Amino acid sequence: MFTIEHEFDATVVTLVDEGELPLQEDVIVSAFDECVTLQQVDPRSDQVRTITLSLDQVRDLAAALDLPEGAYQLARDQT
Repeated sequence: MFTIEHEFDATVVTLVDEGELPLQEDVIVSAFDECVTLQQVDPRSDQVRTITLSLDQVRDLAAALDLPEGAYQLARDQT
């Protein structure tokens, strides 16, 4: 299950784990103009952990989900 919310400065997607036990904590993905952040509560410390990806990293991740094992470099748009 997931939710999508459009806030003033970001689009926020919350991913809720509904798989088999043990379930993972919700993941909150916030897409800003310049980056994307991933947040998840660390159940061991009860603190929110944040990872920030550049838009190039997000593009590479999206491409990697559909590619076989290997090393790749995507061409950048020249616009």
